[in-house]
Amino acid sequence: MNRLWRTVILGLRSLKLHLLRSILTILGIMFGVFSVVAMLSIGEGASYEAQEQIKSLGSTNIILKSVQPIENKEAGDGNQRSVRYGLRYNDAVQIQSTIPEVKVMVAARDYPKEIAYETRLANATVRGTVPWFPKVANLKTVKGTFLTDLHERDRSNVCVLTPEISRRLFLFKSPIGEVVKIGLQPFTVVGVIQTRTGVVKEGSETPTNINTVYVPMSTSRTIFGEEIVTRTSGSFRREDIQLHEVQIRVETPDDVRPVAASLRTLLKKNHENNDYEVIVPLELLQRAKETKRIFNIVLGAIAGISLLVGGIGIMNIMLASVTERTREIGIRRALGAQKRHIVLQFLVETVVLSCLGGAIGIALGLLAPFLVTRFFGLTTIVLPEFVILSFGISALVGLLFGIYPAVRAAGMDPIEALRHE
Repeated sequence: MNRLWRTVILGLRSLKLHLLRSILTILGIMFGVFSVVAMLSIGEGASYEAQEQIKSLGSTNIILKSVQPIENKEAGDGNQRSVRYGLRYNDAVQIQSTIPEVKVMVAARDYPKEIAYETRLANATVRGTVPWFPKVANLKTVKGTFLTDLHERDRSNVCVLTPEISRRLFLFKSPIGEVVKIGLQPFTVVGVIQTRTGVVKEGSETPTNINTVYVPMSTSRTIFGEEIVTRTSGSFRREDIQLHEVQIRVETPDDVRPVAASLRTLLKKNHENNDYEVIVPLELLQRAKETKRIFNIVLGAIAGISLLVGGIGIMNIMLASVTERTREIGIRRALGAQKRHIVLQFLVETVVLSCLGGAIGIALGLLAPFLVTRFFGLTTIVLPEFVILSFGISALVGLLFGIYPAVRAAGMDPIEALRHE
């Protein structure tokens, strides 16, 4: 043990004698470990955000959306013909009556409108929906109440705002009980509902409810009618869309895929054009997890290349060190040092270099996600396995790339080493 300890001390002293060279060697490993920890932490945070956004839709939910066919996008401009597409009331009735696994269903209809309060204006999407919408959409009421069965039955002129619309119209004043004008119609604000963040879907984000105002479905149909007229400079568009969205909740996650297949079959039968979309959050979640796994592999491979370059740098430096310390090796062998002692001395130097670089890289790697979250507002997650993996790889790189120089040093002939100038 004493001889081992002396060998370790000798290796450390040798590194100290060549301090600048040791520091430059450390940099390669340091940046490799730093990139592993930082990149995996940022990737993990992005994946977590995507999965949480998808989870907010509900693992037992299925969302149907109206989609305008490409061939109809230019139709209806500047003329009296109304473009008809999307989900119909009949679709909702058939779904409810023919698919027994459907437990709850929420229909929604959207209108682009201008909201006014005193002198302040806001462009918003007015969504006609039913009182149980928050339960299915997993949204909570922040202030006041949501729409009630009484509002729906009486076709009441009441509305619920999102926090963003509330701040834009009322600043710091409570909106509850205040009257806003939607178009030309007065509506009493009864509540404020939370905002849903964007939902990642195949590399894009679906619209959020940031600029949405909720009103009873019966009220929206009575006041705003069945057609949606969008006016632009010099033209207008008339669209006949009965339902923009239908959210369906089933009993268990096991029912999601069979019900989604049934919905696709039913809608395909009722719609000649591809004017609808079936979104299954459970499938999106599984895709997001698979994407995360691939993303982590790619990031790990990129960062691993940095570690490989650092390891090559260590080998290069140690080979140069062996050459310039040939006489030292010969003297040690002449004084009785065995081959294993020479191997151990050089392995100690390479492992110390790689472990020290790994430790500094981990410190920087832990700091980087904190700074990204602090200054850019992105979610980052540092998992313990990232730290353990990166440090373990750095130590392994030092060991593997130090073996050849150490064996080469130990294999020198002592007599020839002593003659070396």
